[in-house]
Amino acid sequence: MRDSSFNFVASFVGCILLFISISISAQAQSTNGKVYVCNQNSASVTVINGSTFEIEHTVDLTQFGFSENAKPHHTVVEPDGSHWYVSLIGENTVLKFNANNELVARASLEVPGLLALHPKENVLFVGRSMSAVNPPQSFAVLNRANMEVMDEIDLFFTRPHAIASLPTQQHIFVASLSSNQILTTNIESGESELITMDGMNHMFVNFAVSPDNQTLVGTTQMTGKLLVFDIADPLSPTLTKTLDVDAQPWHPVYSDDGKRIYFGNKEGNSITVVDAETMTVKKVITGEGLAQPHGAVLSADNKFLFVSNNHMKMNMMGGGNHSDHSNHAMPKNGTVTVVDTEKLEIVKVIEVGINPTGIGTK
Repeated sequence: MRDSSFNFVASFVGCILLFISISISAQAQSTNGKVYVCNQNSASVTVINGSTFEIEHTVDLTQFGFSENAKPHHTVVEPDGSHWYVSLIGENTVLKFNANNELVARASLEVPGLLALHPKENVLFVGRSMSAVNPPQSFAVLNRANMEVMDEIDLFFTRPHAIASLPTQQHIFVASLSSNQILTTNIESGESELITMDGMNHMFVNFAVSPDNQTLVGTTQMTGKLLVFDIADPLSPTLTKTLDVDAQPWHPVYSDDGKRIYFGNKEGNSITVVDAETMTVKKVITGEGLAQPHGAVLSADNKFLFVSNNHMKMNMMGGGNHSDHSNHAMPKNGTVTVVDTEKLEIVKVIEVGINPTGIGTK
């Protein structure tokens, strides 16, 4: 009897420990949610598990009636992971999907590009694609609930591209690819200010706002710099520092503690890690999978950085450049490079679709 009782208790305790272990494991796997990667030349979006780094699903946009030239460009995700949005350059459309990858709403908008969520209101800001020959001189304001276009706010410059919202206030920052101009707008009051910078055209790629809402950083395609602005007064950004980095810095992202900034360098085939407290380069990461890095996002726990890589130069026979559209083009899948943010080392390379661009996570 004693042995039977002992065995029963041991088995019971073992089951409890196994249940706890499975629960902890499941919780860990769900912590970082999903990462959504736009495959611009594949008309698809790859969905990656943010904790296991495994591909969970590929959303084929042609199955929703869109063409093979849909060109999904950028994606953002609701903070709770309930929905995600993607801009389709080739279809002049912005789509809204739920967490089960079911299409629930859409909006018609000419050559949509980068997307930004309003942090408090049910609003989605939409910029314009840099690939458009003559995009509208405006950015759009969408109702995220029903995807209706609420407004298209006129700008004072051509080729708007970089876009970011200020988390604690009603401000949005938009900058131009064709001129050194930044427009900052209070969406609630309508008050706007246009800032014009001296010197050669930087060609602003994108912005990121620090978690304390005091700093705006912008990456520049032409001059290869990270520009740092004081935005204590959001209507009057003040340039405080210019940091030289690898060629063509692309989409920047801040860590949640505000101590680091990460971005890929498209022509440098590298990732720059910036110490945001000193605004100096902490490390430049190179290695497997990095080929024309484009978008960058951090996992929810900030332990991993995901960077999409176009790999378009490697698609050309004889090493031709990415602007060569000859018959020698050889389609090749792009990658997502996963970086351990503690060790600052590449830990995994995930093959996705052709020409991965924008990347998003909750």
